Amino acid sequence: MQQTKRPNDLTPPMADISGIARKTLDLPYGSLSENQRLDVYLPEAGEGPFPALIYIHGGGFAMGDKRDGHLTPYLEALGRGIAVVAVEYRLSGEAAFPAAVLDARAAVRHVKAHAARLCLDAQRLIAIGGSAGGNLAAMLGMNIPNGAFSGETDVPQEAPQPLVLAAVDQFGPMDFKTMDAQARENGMGIAEHDLPQSPESKYLGMPVAQAPDALCERANPLSYAGARMAPMLVQHGTADKLVPCAQSEEFVRGLREKGLGDRVFLTLLEGAGHGDRRFGEEENQRVVFGFVQDVLAGRKPAVPALERGA
Repeated sequence: MQQTKRPNDLTPPMADISGIARKTLDLPYGSLSENQRLDVYLPEAGEGPFPALIYIHGGGFAMGDKRDGHLTPYLEALGRGIAVVAVEYRLSGEAAFPAAVLDARAAVRHVKAHAARLCLDAQRLIAIGGSAGGNLAAMLGMNIPNGAFSGETDVPQEAPQPLVLAAVDQFGPMDFKTMDAQARENGMGIAEHDLPQSPESKYLGMPVAQAPDALCERANPLSYAGARMAPMLVQHGTADKLVPCAQSEEFVRGLREKGLGDRVFLTLLEGAGHGDRRFGEEENQRVVFGFVQDVLAGRKPAVPALERGA
């Protein structure tokens, strides 16, 4: 199999937010780290309360920024009357799993607790993210109650539940244990996820190859899927060299096996790579925002069935 070198720097340029008049930047939602911050962007028209996308950036759990260029396509929500909340969280160099998940959940609780002041609708939040952010968005989409997630022990009894109305997972890694086998099988990926220096290993705090199955299962959103799961759109490029497309297919298949097939929608972008610009282009934006608008309107999402073998 031809090996593909992982780029040394995957950091995109920063998004241009200068033209957004109504915004609140670097709002703290926790006290454990300077990285526990979020940005709130409001539509230009209206007083709210606005539904909101809870955007979680990617970067292999090790890099990235809530304000980097990957945010740009999601800011299109503002023109549709939907706010955007961009979440920063502790990266793996600062704190290993489950810190990032705990931060994402804390950010949702903070938004809900302060929704009136932020002009947001606490009941109409949709988690969305790509790559590592896709994993975290899917975690939020499982609607795990307070205190039911591994390591979450200090949530005040009066705190809001970190529940979302829906979730969008774009090319997120899910089952770290199967990634290398899938990369070898598709012949186009990087079969190094088991190595100690891989993003997934750093996220877990130990090499994936040595990690107990139970630890990897706790980092896999599928493990938490049940009756509380929100409607979820899963997207992946078939030519993804960093996170095998089979990760999303396996994840969706697992949800269907749990009887949740009516809540999950899979679309594959033929020939698209990891973080491909096509995810943010008009054709795919129609799919993403069509899903979002359907959920907000209380309709069953009408998502094109674009998956292999469909």
